[in-house]
Amino acid sequence: MTELNVTENKGKLYGLGIGPGDPELLTLKAHRILTSVPVIAYPTMESGKVLARAIVADFIRPEQIEIPMPLPFSVERSSQPYYDIAAENIAQHLADGRDVAVLCEGDPMLYGSFMYIFNRLAHRFDTEVVPGISSTLASAAMLGVPLTYRNDVLSIMPATLDENTLRDRLAVADAAIIIKLGRHYAKVRSILEELGLYSRALYIERATMPNQVIRSITEVDPAEVPYWALILIPSQTNPQ
Repeated sequence: MTELNVTENKGKLYGLGIGPGDPELLTLKAHRILTSVPVIAYPTMESGKVLARAIVADFIRPEQIEIPMPLPFSVERSSQPYYDIAAENIAQHLADGRDVAVLCEGDPMLYGSFMYIFNRLAHRFDTEVVPGISSTLASAAMLGVPLTYRNDVLSIMPATLDENTLRDRLAVADAAIIIKLGRHYAKVRSILEELGLYSRALYIERATMPNQVIRSITEVDPAEVPYWALILIPSQTNPQ
């Protein structure tokens, strides 16, 4: 008698990149999986906002099971127990044979929340990651600037880095994207001014979303900068 593969009766886990915010930037593959799986999971903020679900709300069917994943978005609170709980809730459905798609803004493997679910469950269940358009790259399109030319090196760095590390990395960057601005904006601005990069810096909030904001870096109020804002420093290479 042939022994059944232990994964045959288990569901499949999908890490679904759903893009930066515009529903029309969802890939065809992500749309197919999103609209066909019986279970979807998505992070929720401490404020109660559910950004990932809101992006694809029009595609979710009433009969689909939903798993909200409350996650802290502050460095002061450890996210490990929250991901542990979310992973086990998802694992229960997978063990019962139901496929689960975990929604992730942008790309799942680029600062994506799905990475932490992947680390906990990919060794236990069949897993597929569906790439998505990152807000970092979408921002260049929204701002209308080429990021890199020829041999330029693009650096993506979180504003949460300590001041010395951030300064050192920006000092040698051909082109850079600084994400997760929020309350770190004043620190970043000070470093940009010190390095002579302030005049090259471009600012955008919530790229491709209905409430997207683009403003001159000189008009940004540090007290009003959200987490979902970034600064882009495009290449200075002459493309001619």
